Amino acid sequence: MVDGLENLVFVTEDRPEDGSLDLLGLYEGVALTERDRYGFGELPDRIVLYREPLLAIAETLDELRDEIHVTLVHEIAHYYGIDDDELHRLGWA
Repeated sequence: MVDGLENLVFVTEDRPEDGSLDLLGLYEGVALTERDRYGFGELPDRIVLYREPLLAIAETLDELRDEIHVTLVHEIAHYYGIDDDELHRLGWA
């Protein structure tokens, strides 16, 4: 469990809607840094891991674990409002 993650679900899907193998994961929601108010009744934000693209880039189980870890860190960072430029600077993209 990661402290501070609230109203967030993690799901897996086979592929992105466009059917590509380019996208490994996706954060769907409003980053904490952009929320005015967050109360009861909102649907949870989602982090989606795409199974087929992850399997396509990993040759071993260890590589798959590493790719899943990096993808989760990347998408959780978006939840906290960290953009791709900052993730690249930090070595997580």
